[in-house]
Amino acid sequence: MQRKLATIMVGDFVGSTPAMELDEEDAIARIDAALDTVRMVVQRHDGRVFGTAGDALLAEFGSPVNALRSAIEARAEIAALPGSSGGDMRFGLHVADVVVVGSDLRGDGVNIAARIEASAPPGAIEVSGLLYDQVRRVSPCGFEDIGERQLKGIFEPIRIYRVTDLVDRHLYQFAPTRSAPSPTQSPRTNSIAVARFDVAPGAIADQHFLAEGITDDLTLELSRLKGVFVSSRTAASALATKDPVEIGRLLGVGYVISGSIRQAGDDLRINISLLETGEGLVIWSDRIRRPFHELLDVMDEIIARVAATVSGRVEQSELAAARLKRPENMTAYEYYLRGLDHHRLTGVSDNHIHEAISWFERSMAADPGFGRPFAMHVCSWSNLPSFDLSRAEMQVAHALALDPTDPEAHRIMGAIKMKSGDFVSARYHHIRAHELAPNDAYILGRSAAFYVYAGEPERALDMLDRAETLDPFLPVWITEERVAALYALERFEEMVRAALTLPFQTRRTSLYQVAANMACGNVERAELLVRQALSLDPSLSAIYIRMQETYADVSITETLIARNCDAGLPLTPRKPATRKKSMLPKQ
Repeated sequence: MQRKLATIMVGDFVGSTPAMELDEEDAIARIDAALDTVRMVVQRHDGRVFGTAGDALLAEFGSPVNALRSAIEARAEIAALPGSSGGDMRFGLHVADVVVVGSDLRGDGVNIAARIEASAPPGAIEVSGLLYDQVRRVSPCGFEDIGERQLKGIFEPIRIYRVTDLVDRHLYQFAPTRSAPSPTQSPRTNSIAVARFDVAPGAIADQHFLAEGITDDLTLELSRLKGVFVSSRTAASALATKDPVEIGRLLGVGYVISGSIRQAGDDLRINISLLETGEGLVIWSDRIRRPFHELLDVMDEIIARVAATVSGRVEQSELAAARLKRPENMTAYEYYLRGLDHHRLTGVSDNHIHEAISWFERSMAADPGFGRPFAMHVCSWSNLPSFDLSRAEMQVAHALALDPTDPEAHRIMGAIKMKSGDFVSARYHHIRAHELAPNDAYILGRSAAFYVYAGEPERALDMLDRAETLDPFLPVWITEERVAALYALERFEEMVRAALTLPFQTRRTSLYQVAANMACGNVERAELLVRQALSLDPSLSAIYIRMQETYADVSITETLIARNCDAGLPLTPRKPATRKKSMLPKQ
């Protein structure tokens, strides 16, 4: 009997019986239109419809992310149909090993997906815990943990997560606006990528935070060396499943660092290699076993060794300048890395916001002289209703007093100053962040966002081009900033094309498209986009634009609001927000 692993999506039209009683022909037309929409969306995301049951449709996907996107997009497109709403369909998704019977799929996995759908409220998209684990780091949306649910006919309770109204940008959700470098191009001289470190076999399960933290810190500190071109942190995540040599070739770099880490108590083991991508030669490799409290010393040694190989002799003064200020207490560093791991997932569920804040606070308490957790704590805090801009500014100022050379702290302060309307100070901090990490594509892209709002969209586009040259795998927000810059320049057609390169539309790209279509006289298209945006986030209103799009020239913000409201966006929320939108860019 043939079996395979598949992601199953079940979608069902809600309330067909009472709809038939009211107007049979209208109900049939609505049901057919909804199911046809689901079929088209499934096909768009490389899925296959393998069955129907009444007003329900069953589809399979090879990718859990594609299945999730299909459910989200289908719900939005159905909501935009005449006479329909976001509550016409509900969806259940599950990943399972299923039995293949001809063109049909059978087994408990299919039944579980169907039971998840049947137990969901109208308009909801609910997924199993197994699927959530697969998509949580690359999902375009947020989730609410519903808890365990006993499904009809299923022996064991199943943990359920519900897709929230939020469709957020995500650190690991990359969406390039240009092609990746050709694998046949010559690598840049003095160039390197840090492949995401693995957790070595036998390590305890939660050490991925340490592996990713080391990847981040090595990348950031190498990017501070003026003679070394470093591909970004996001690129390493985007290509994590690739062979290190292939990563180097795709990114057009001459060298790749790869490695693994294992910690057991105070015992730390690191396997690390430096490869030359042209011939795939291992330049050097090492197995390091040291006490955990010497981790940062080990990283210093690795950076010095890599720099000497990649760019020749590097002065000790330059290496010293590249180092971020170290914590006195290694427990504080571990807490910081744990907080950073949760912070990356703040767009996925509210639990991660609180976990990130908790770990950063522990780090701050363990070593009050370690500046980085003070700055990153503000980033996480900005997602909560309790966020206070004045207190946040004081806290980041404290972080900068502890370490004036931390580019991330300068970037965060730049965002705070811009939100408070102090564009002069914001400019200083963004320039300083770029000076401290000249080869960091993330910081370059975030600085570009400032110049959009400061009234220099052409300069912003130049910076975005450079950021994408450094890293063709930057996440969704890079396209958001390009869309905003093109809108400010009134290059509307080019703006829409840029937005449509995304695998999904965010709040910002949707609202900018609405305004661009209204400016071009495409009123029906603009109204459709508003209906779709509201189906994804019923709390969306002009208030969101006013909070998010803080242009120095307020007339740009007001015109953006007016065009969206003319297309049907409400001035105030029709439904309370699931959570306060972050006031600061995500890490």
